Amino acid sequence: MAGIKDVAAEAGLSVATVSRVLNGHPSVSDDARRRVTEAVARLGYRPNAVARSLRTDQTRTLGLVISDVMNPYFTELARSVEEEARALGYSVIIGNADERPDLQDHHVTTLLDRRIDGLLVSPTDGGSPGMLGAARAGTPMVFVDRWIPGVDVPVVRSDGRAAVRDLVAHLHALGHRRLAIIAGPAATTTGRERVDAFRKALAAHGLELPDAYIGQGDFQAGSGRRVTEGFLDLAEPPEVVFAADNLMALGALDAVRARGLRVPDDIGLAAFDDIPWFVHTDPPVTAIAQPVRDLGRAAVRALVDRIEGRAGESVTLPARLVVRRSCGEAAAAQEPSPSPVRRSTP
Repeated sequence: MAGIKDVAAEAGLSVATVSRVLNGHPSVSDDARRRVTEAVARLGYRPNAVARSLRTDQTRTLGLVISDVMNPYFTELARSVEEEARALGYSVIIGNADERPDLQDHHVTTLLDRRIDGLLVSPTDGGSPGMLGAARAGTPMVFVDRWIPGVDVPVVRSDGRAAVRDLVAHLHALGHRRLAIIAGPAATTTGRERVDAFRKALAAHGLELPDAYIGQGDFQAGSGRRVTEGFLDLAEPPEVVFAADNLMALGALDAVRARGLRVPDDIGLAAFDDIPWFVHTDPPVTAIAQPVRDLGRAAVRALVDRIEGRAGESVTLPARLVVRRSCGEAAAAQEPSPSPVRRSTP
């Protein structure tokens, strides 16, 4: 493999001149720049990224630690992050925390050891010691989807409260009164926010949320199935189950079918976090969709701003209700228009 000395010999210039050309130094002549460029092309020379990072203190690499790579929401988020980072000249290394704080810390430590320029994190639980330590030490960082109150880090997320209100109003208009929720972990901001939004939306229609209609899940399909089985065992089961994420909704669907029941004839089902699969289920699932690709792009831009010395902004984007046929809707139901974008501080 050709090195910088080979490029210098091929171009007929000193190593110092070649180094200045490769690092974009303004003092080199156009002729020297041309000769180096041509020599690089002939030799197939590639700069040593590690050595360059030691000189510039930058690797042009971002770390992304997501909560669960098996969740289609986070898979799409990771793809959006990688695309936007590449467009801005950065690479991305991804770590899957699998909803475990210890794995989150492992990935954060490993990524920092590899001299990444900044971190995107969707925190598990209330955070983890390593991740919190990195944030408080001033590591350029952005929280995406979830956040930790009190930690001074920009947050890029969607606000699903209006969409939850739209969902409850929609279910109420269909005649449903007994509505239950499969909640996400109470230690996560998204888990708490979705339950609170659901409870307030019910109250606006004069409905209560009994304890028996709140099932504690963990954003995994198994918990959706377990909680739904408990709902079905009640003397008065709910008319509709609202799963606070897509994997728990799929688990709920499994539980209903395992009993020989049908959605929506025997029980309705709605979900937070729309996924492409929901249009292919029978019936298609009514869901709340987050602007995942926009969230990924906004998160990368906020992190690059912080890396490059600018004040990265928190961004809040609206989620929206997508009406299908899993709650007893007519097949021709229409989707409401999304609300305008809002920006906020964490």
